[in-house]
Amino acid sequence: MFSQDLLDKAARALDAAKAAKVRIATAETCTAGLVSGCLTSVSGASQIFERGYVLYHDSAKATGLGVAEDVSRAHGAVSAEVTQGLAEGALANSGAGVAVAVTGYAGPGGGSEKNPVGTCYIAAAAHGKPTLVERHVFPGDRNGVRLAAVGAALDLIAKRLA
Repeated sequence: MFSQDLLDKAARALDAAKAAKVRIATAETCTAGLVSGCLTSVSGASQIFERGYVLYHDSAKATGLGVAEDVSRAHGAVSAEVTQGLAEGALANSGAGVAVAVTGYAGPGGGSEKNPVGTCYIAAAAHGKPTLVERHVFPGDRNGVRLAAVGAALDLIAKRLA
């Protein structure tokens, strides 16, 4: 189902979490569970992957996992601030030691001048470390954008745990 490159990234993220003796949680919007699915496609993931949250409707993205409604209103549901809040909320609402969140506009609709279709924000939160947030603008169709976001999320988990 997933490319070998994505499976390798998932294995690296799982290995980093195992080495850090933590579990992984996800909070996904535009990827709708693909990060979780990729992680759990790796044998042995059940020892490391704890849970995944899918917040797809705008109202869920905007206020899910404890994100304050005024943050979403001020910055938009697809923003660094909301994505950071989702990652930190997934961490706080789980027993995981690291959490990754993804928001974005996979297309073909949505987006804006500031955040065109293909824009994805990815955040990784871990106990005792500052939350990392990245903004990407991925080319391609809806599936291409979503799979590129999966790869970036897996990379950011490993980076946050390094």
